[in-house]
Amino acid sequence: RPNIHLVERLFASSLVALVSSDHPRKLDVCHFKKGSEICNYSYSNAILAVKLNRMRLIVCLEESLYIHNIRDMKVLHTIRDTPPNPKGICALSPHNEHAYLAYPGSVQAGEVQIFDTITLRAVINISAHDNPLAAVAFNPQGTRLATASEKGTVIRVFSLPDGAKLFEFRRGLKRCADIQCLAFSVDSLFLCTCSNTETVHIFKLLEEPKEKPPEDSSWMGILNSTFKTSASYLPAGITDVMNQGRSFATARLPNAGLRSVCTIAPLQKIPRLLVATHEGHLYIYNIDPNEGGECTLLKTHLLEGQSPEHAASSEEGAAASDRPLTQQVSGGGDEQSASPASYAASVGRRPQSSSPNEAVASPSGKPVTPSGRNGAGYSPRRRGDTPQKSYAQMLKGKSSGGPQQVAAEEEIDEDPLAMMDEIMAEGDSLPYQDPLDGAVGGDELEDIGALRLHDDSEFPPMRHKLA
Repeated sequence: RPNIHLVERLFASSLVALVSSDHPRKLDVCHFKKGSEICNYSYSNAILAVKLNRMRLIVCLEESLYIHNIRDMKVLHTIRDTPPNPKGICALSPHNEHAYLAYPGSVQAGEVQIFDTITLRAVINISAHDNPLAAVAFNPQGTRLATASEKGTVIRVFSLPDGAKLFEFRRGLKRCADIQCLAFSVDSLFLCTCSNTETVHIFKLLEEPKEKPPEDSSWMGILNSTFKTSASYLPAGITDVMNQGRSFATARLPNAGLRSVCTIAPLQKIPRLLVATHEGHLYIYNIDPNEGGECTLLKTHLLEGQSPEHAASSEEGAAASDRPLTQQVSGGGDEQSASPASYAASVGRRPQSSSPNEAVASPSGKPVTPSGRNGAGYSPRRRGDTPQKSYAQMLKGKSSGGPQQVAAEEEIDEDPLAMMDEIMAEGDSLPYQDPLDGAVGGDELEDIGALRLHDDSEFPPMRHKLA
């Protein structure tokens, strides 16, 4: 499947949702272990994001959101006329009971709308930031929401469903940043974030003790008490900055400016920070859960699809004794070097036209466009044509509408519902295993287990052990 630019997987299961840059309005739902397509749907505008858990599959367009029942892909609800969301900013809680959906509520300010995808009702509107939203993320239990604005200097954490602010952290004072990812740890004790800078920040989510500690009679204790008392007379903005928390730990990437995603996961029962970059590298860092500080880079993995030339150029300038061994996941040799471009480079390409249904020349020389199963065709959009209406605008004059299931390119041998039931029956479709001794949080965790990895304890993108 060339030019894939959106991929979402249901935890560690075989269910994968794909969107290609060649057909950005078409969603393919696949069983990747069998290499077969389960179903596909066509939407009226480009798909900007896809989120899924065991109950729901969410498709985000610029001005609307579709809530599907994941088992049969039936559209349960459509949130229409949302504020323009060209970046597809949204998040879906992985928890079955607290299956909340978060999306921007304004284009001028950082408002977050929370919607319950089970009851199909709006929950709360949270005024999170003064500037528009840049990123949102739920914790695994669906009880906390992390937010960041386009300014990128302040990270906030709210409780759900009441929307109370629990934590406020300052990423930095000197410069703004483009926050690209927010992610909680399994036990919701840590929150990591990465941006267009070379620094990945980790914040520790610990409640301050309610009981007052005994007063310190030393001169430092007196000075600290005086400082806190004086802060109450300062302007509110300055007081807020003084009360904001700082990073518990940080990690430095070799290069800045690359798009990246991060997460904290226990690998072999040890908490690790994992960062994957757009250039095709996966960096694994050690975290000291007690002291924090600078994280140590343990390994660098070259993800599948990289050309040796690109890999060599990205490693120039690093001393051999200072960098960890880079391991290629699969392929290699002459077969790998024959690839003219990396997979990461291929997904970076975008079509010139925003239309997902490009005209195809027929033997007679006339353009032909693909049509759906119901025979409804699409007109190709050419440069200079009147801009296409948004789906929200189109719905205003129609009593019905929505995604249309289109015919599969190849005949599906198995029943799609049976394939979905098979996937949901697998343990890999669950977000977490039973608690493991030594995982993040240790024996104190009674209802939170380690992240479910591959069947043979490998991290999903890799084909070798992490030892």
